[in-house]
Amino acid sequence: MTELADPPRTRRPVLTSLEALCVLLVLAAVFQPQLIALLDVPALRTGSTVFVAVCVQAMPFLVLGVLVSGLIAAFVPPDALRRVLPAKPGAAVPVAGAAGLALPGCECASVPVARRLMQQGVAPAAALAFLLAAPAINPIVLVSTAVAFPGEPRMVLARFLGSLLTACAMGWLWARLGRAEWLAERALRRVEPQHGGNRWVVFAESARHDLVEAGGFLVLGGLTSAVFNVLVPTGWLESLGGQLLLGVLVMAVLAVVLALCSEADAFVVASMPGLPLIPKLVFLVVGPVVDLKLIALQSGAFGRGFAARFAPVAFVVAIACAAGVGAVLLGGS
Repeated sequence: MTELADPPRTRRPVLTSLEALCVLLVLAAVFQPQLIALLDVPALRTGSTVFVAVCVQAMPFLVLGVLVSGLIAAFVPPDALRRVLPAKPGAAVPVAGAAGLALPGCECASVPVARRLMQQGVAPAAALAFLLAAPAINPIVLVSTAVAFPGEPRMVLARFLGSLLTACAMGWLWARLGRAEWLAERALRRVEPQHGGNRWVVFAESARHDLVEAGGFLVLGGLTSAVFNVLVPTGWLESLGGQLLLGVLVMAVLAVVLALCSEADAFVVASMPGLPLIPKLVFLVVGPVVDLKLIALQSGAFGRGFAARFAPVAFVVAIACAAGVGAVLLGGS
């Protein structure tokens, strides 16, 4: 007997995020008078102003950063950094850290790059130094910091030195104390570079991925900044200025929890009133080194055992480096 073919299945329509956004925009336009009456509250007006200001200031740097990162992913050979690194891990650490100046990108992009470097034979100490330095000292991040803190060029220098010192210190610590068995096997498995393919497709996909990832964290940071300005009394933040140690610890923990993109975090922390510069510097140095999303990414790339050891030490080292640099360059500001 001949088996009857199954009838073709009809695909259910799937509502994508873009279509959902269009529906929300249409509803907002239709019910605009009602929404204005509902949201015409002084606190909401203040919060929305802060949110829009943070996002508008940060977005150009975010877009520029993901475009440059996409160009690097598509057109820079993956072993370019390996060829210029010294053979000795101790000497390779500061070189790899300084290479972050030329390779802009967010924290999310630096994790797979660092893993690829390890897989191509770069010493783990140097790859980890690059992992921490690239999202913190690249030109886009430094320029965005200068724009966020007009009239305070010391903040740019302090962020650069604090972040680079943190990256080098963690690289040297790993070179002396780290063990290969703490890294997952997949992080050290050698891979051969792939050739061919449309590089512009790689560029578009890399830029799109980074923009979606980093843009989401920017929106989260803008909302958080708005909530801070509305709900947290100015006097409470000013009180942290009189308790420097407490202010440093609070801002360090906040950097871990908020998990902001390094290309936008300066605008968020600059909008927090009443805080002195040193706790703000700690926020800017700790964030690109260890936060919730980075811990998850590092667990997936290098293994949970690595992340469980690396993240707490990086947290302490980043606070110490930022506070030390801040005490020298920023003084009592």
